[in-house]
Amino acid sequence: MNGDRFIAVDGGNSKTDVVAATADGRLHAYLRTGTSSPHRLGYRESIDLLGKLIEIARAEAGWGSETPLARVDALLAGADLPVEVERLNTDARSRDWAEQVRVDNDTFALLRAGTDDRNAVAVICGAGMNCIGRNESGEWSRFPALGPITGDWGGGEDLGDAVFFHAARAEDGRGPETALCDAVRTHFGTASAEEAALGLHLGTFGRERVHGLVPLLFAAADAGDECAEQVVERQAEEITAMVRVSVRRLGLSKAPFTIVGGGGVLGSEPEALRRHLEPRLAEEFPLAAYTALKRPPVLGAAWSALDALTGEVGGPAHRRLAAELEGREPLRVS
Repeated sequence: MNGDRFIAVDGGNSKTDVVAATADGRLHAYLRTGTSSPHRLGYRESIDLLGKLIEIARAEAGWGSETPLARVDALLAGADLPVEVERLNTDARSRDWAEQVRVDNDTFALLRAGTDDRNAVAVICGAGMNCIGRNESGEWSRFPALGPITGDWGGGEDLGDAVFFHAARAEDGRGPETALCDAVRTHFGTASAEEAALGLHLGTFGRERVHGLVPLLFAAADAGDECAEQVVERQAEEITAMVRVSVRRLGLSKAPFTIVGGGGVLGSEPEALRRHLEPRLAEEFPLAAYTALKRPPVLGAAWSALDALTGEVGGPAHRRLAAELEGREPLRVS
């Protein structure tokens, strides 16, 4: 049937995954490219990119341009404020991609892929930080998630900047010695942390390389570096604070609920972060169960489309799509 075809998108700050599938749960195409965030690309440019990705996914699936799509669900980092979501949806729906088009925030993909629990909080920690929560009464908790100007700290870029901060101060004597100096030098191939910092400032190094310091930060913390440990401890508290606010808003403190962690940082479950985060969550939220998402978050976007098309949550089509997506490598597109 032509009317059961859909395309789902999970668009993060560093990568975008696209799935083309049908309402019976069959996977027809799976693509990956760089960021599609409107905060990084611009609003119109983000929708333009989605249009290109939809055409590539159609071609990979063997669906001609004349074949109708039932839905396009695009869940994007940077679709944060209601005015932004409205703007993105207005533009996307004007493109006639499908009978139904939905653009919203990528936290919805993480939450949908992570749990069926109606009482749940999901925290994304990738390049940036964001959090969403819901309760069984249908209430939601969200954050503006605009970075430091809205009080956010703890994403991969923030962690990378913290590595630079401590490395620079250790190198010039303002701060204590730390293995983070060597982490910066090694990662950027420079003789000093200062040289790497100047390279970032002058454009010799791309800003995106800062995120690559995160594994080195966790490794330094595992090795007992005090500065690294302090950064990781702060991150664990920031994650806990987001959950705390969501729990208070939604009245979840007296009932069991699920906490889902995802994004490149939380999803990789670094031991240095786990030893600070999980005891905090267990102590403060004793009725909650924490899980780190292992599935690709695009499955959450696809399941959201299946929910609408099949009228079921967690039906046979959902299970089939999850199984077909598991272990499958996406086609890389530029």
